[in-house]
Amino acid sequence: MSVWNPDNIRDVAESVGMVNLSHDVTENLARDVEYRVAQVLEEALKCMRHGKRTLLTTQDISLALRNLDVEPLYGYESVRPLRFGEASLGPGQPLFYVEDEEVDFEKLINAPLPKVPREVSFTAHWLAVEGVQPSIPQNPTAADSRNLELVSKGPNANSTLAAMSGTGDVAVKPLVKHVLSKELQLYFEKVCSAFLDETSEDYRTSGYSSLREDPGLHQLVPYFVQFISEKVTHSLKNIFVLTQVMHMAEALVQNSTLYVDPYVASLVPSILTCLIGRQLGGTADSAEQFALRDLAASLLGMIAKKYSHSSHMLKPRLARSCLKSFLDPSKPFGAHYGAVIGLQAVGGAEVVRVLVLPNLGEYSKLLSDGLEDAARRPAAERVLNALVAVLASLRDGHPSLTNGHPAVVTDDLRSRLSEKVGDLIAARIADTSEVQLAHAILEG
Repeated sequence: MSVWNPDNIRDVAESVGMVNLSHDVTENLARDVEYRVAQVLEEALKCMRHGKRTLLTTQDISLALRNLDVEPLYGYESVRPLRFGEASLGPGQPLFYVEDEEVDFEKLINAPLPKVPREVSFTAHWLAVEGVQPSIPQNPTAADSRNLELVSKGPNANSTLAAMSGTGDVAVKPLVKHVLSKELQLYFEKVCSAFLDETSEDYRTSGYSSLREDPGLHQLVPYFVQFISEKVTHSLKNIFVLTQVMHMAEALVQNSTLYVDPYVASLVPSILTCLIGRQLGGTADSAEQFALRDLAASLLGMIAKKYSHSSHMLKPRLARSCLKSFLDPSKPFGAHYGAVIGLQAVGGAEVVRVLVLPNLGEYSKLLSDGLEDAARRPAAERVLNALVAVLASLRDGHPSLTNGHPAVVTDDLRSRLSEKVGDLIAARIADTSEVQLAHAILEG
């Protein structure tokens, strides 16, 4: 039996001209009405709870009907309380109804139409992207910041770089203005001058420490990257400047509060130049040149390890650039040295095993010719030592030799090693009695 009174069903049916409904029909319709009302109330209660309320309103009923894809009720959206009147149909049979306000149709027709209310909606916009505010209506206009000095960001922001690209005379208005406070501009100038100060090591150390640890430097990251690129481009014969800008790049990468991922692609070419460039430092001491290449290799390995998750092609591209320089016989031995240590820094023992080891047989001939030339001999010695050092990384994953193996490299082992890596490198390994390294190379 339904809780809903079947007489109500019969009254509604008679009001629309349907008479003499059977008892079974009214019972079934009453159950269906009870189910539908319960469904609407359940949805309305959900809307009430999501609204953090304990009082069910007509708006909840309308939202419930909309969620159930039912045409909502009209005329019950008012926030004013409903006024109920009471009429008596007989003894003990009161009837409650909503009192309707009398409306003057003449006033209603002549009254202006109300504005159509809008649906509740949300919109999102970028307040700032990497410290730059996009020029959209939601953000402050240029007039709001006219008291601040505006620094343009783009290829023509620097006159030297614009002249190099051939666009120095072209007036290009940037779409977005990069607003830098006077404090940040002063900090940028002080840090750059500190890194390039040859007279005071303490001044350089303080600048390096500040750039590596200070937070709040997000807006200056593209300017530091541009400064590094400019100095590397114009100071290839100044070993001091090249070394200091590599330290600046190292400080940027080590600063945990900076988001450098978007600028890695602009930072890597400068590091590769200091790693596998042909001539670095001009007439500077060769020890300083190779120290610069060592610094660039360690920095390249740090970048490959830290940012490979955001760019899956970063490591393959770095390894391809170093391998191309290593296999180019026209490059000087200084570039080959940087390529070898760069490959090991980027990919470790696996890159050495896959990319370096198979090419050592042919490269050994080029290295032998370099050792016979007095002018190129020091650089060739550096490359030979670097090759032996990177090959030593293969020994780390190789199991230790058990008892019964000879403690020195035998003639048979040396001949097999010569076929693998060439006579020169095999002789150097045999002289150091690196038996375990020899087996690791042969099994690689």
